[in-house]
Amino acid sequence: MGQRMPVDAPPLREAGEDLGWGFAEQETRLWPALGKLPGPSTLVRQRGLLAAAAVHPTRRAAAHPASVCQPGAMRCSLKRFLMAVLAASFLLLLLFLLHGGSQQEQDPLEMLQPGGAQHILRDMDDLSALHNVSYHLLAGSLAPRKKFLAVGLASVQRPRGYYLPDTLQSLFKQSTEEELQEMVVVVHLADADPMWNMRVAANIIRKFAHHILLGRLLLIHVPHEFYPTLEGLKRNYNDPEERVRFRSKQNVDYAFLLAFAANLSSYYLMIEDDVWCAKSFLTAIRKALASREGSNWATLEFSKLGYIGKLYRSSDLPRLARFLLLFYQEMPCDWLLVHFRLLLTQKDVIRFKPSLFQHMGLYSSFQGTINRLEDDEFQADALDLPDNPPAALFTSMSVFENYEPLKAYSTAEGYFWGKDPAAGSVFSVVFHQPARITRVRVRTGSDERRGDFLHAGVLELGRQRRADGRDCSAYTTVGTFEKGTFEQRGLERGVPGPVECVRIRVTQDQSEWLIIQSIDIWTAAGT
Repeated sequence: MGQRMPVDAPPLREAGEDLGWGFAEQETRLWPALGKLPGPSTLVRQRGLLAAAAVHPTRRAAAHPASVCQPGAMRCSLKRFLMAVLAASFLLLLLFLLHGGSQQEQDPLEMLQPGGAQHILRDMDDLSALHNVSYHLLAGSLAPRKKFLAVGLASVQRPRGYYLPDTLQSLFKQSTEEELQEMVVVVHLADADPMWNMRVAANIIRKFAHHILLGRLLLIHVPHEFYPTLEGLKRNYNDPEERVRFRSKQNVDYAFLLAFAANLSSYYLMIEDDVWCAKSFLTAIRKALASREGSNWATLEFSKLGYIGKLYRSSDLPRLARFLLLFYQEMPCDWLLVHFRLLLTQKDVIRFKPSLFQHMGLYSSFQGTINRLEDDEFQADALDLPDNPPAALFTSMSVFENYEPLKAYSTAEGYFWGKDPAAGSVFSVVFHQPARITRVRVRTGSDERRGDFLHAGVLELGRQRRADGRDCSAYTTVGTFEKGTFEQRGLERGVPGPVECVRIRVTQDQSEWLIIQSIDIWTAAGT
């Protein structure tokens, strides 16, 4: 492979053999430093080709032989003495580390419990030193600057169905040219059959050559030899061996993908290879991030299904990759993602509605079983997402358990559930700052509790916020609820100028309780 150099300055090498597609297979070898996982920060580009060098200390020493000392020279003896001391110190350090690693191992499932959480990140740093991973970059080239968003997905051969091209088509087609400039899609072709990976890569290259040449699409592969053992795994939850092997490999597939993508962008979106995307989903994600600015979060969710639509800060990806590797055989990936979120002290799910991604595959990637999963909160046009200005929420109804008013208005999972609504009961949204309202949509009731919708009520816009900040003193009725739903556009024409409150008022007693699923408010630009 030519001259060996340190990791922090990897040399370039010629690309791999030509695959006959007009592109060359490019192989990148990463020898991570202690405490770091492989990532594209160690890649170097020259003349449009990615190069690679595997660095090994003994070979590097051979490539740069020590200078020969003159016999009898004092400085030569001193140099040999210092080298001997350094070598002895290194051996002592190595023995210390080996002794420390011989301590009794802790059950990974116990470590996932609150009492063991404090050990996990430290253990993951040790784990990363064990991996010498080689990425094959099958198509594409790294951009010279970080993008706003990297979209990552892993794909394997399915017994039935093949959805990857449709997923990629949706990602690109549902994005504007400006959005595509801020996005890179990374596909990990992770099947154990190299011929399948090559056929799929050739097919994707033909269909999406334009995006590949512009650096918007990367195809990668990690050879099977770099995977941990997938035989004789623990059968937690009494799962069959084949299922345990499948989900364990899937965890490692995602771990390698996350590690590769860590330096490509500011944020990372996890999806699957069989999804539809909402129009302008990237702009919707930008808006969601703006609404959470200054807050602490580990995961933002844009779908309620599996690993679809999970957003992470790219700075968290190395830790997440190590986490998946550490517990790869313990449980499915979506369960591990929940534990990771909790370990990073995000207690509640933060999910934005409507969903931006929809599952479209009919057949599962595991044994080709039929999988009809669909997200009933998916909305095809992300540009139609509400603004929901910052506000305080109040109600005169008794609240059932923890179904607080905020859950109807914010990104928190769940909904508002009020007891014994009567004529005159109110639910008020009081803005922190006046806003020009253009559209309001309110949904009440649920599939599980079909009777708990607003049977009779009106929506009102208010001004002159009271001194206690809990209500407004002047209201204008703008419409009534029909079968538990209210939606009206063009409100700025009927109530010109900014408003300070939006209020739902019950106009008739009802025996059923009241569920308010969502309150969506759109504002005029600049408010």
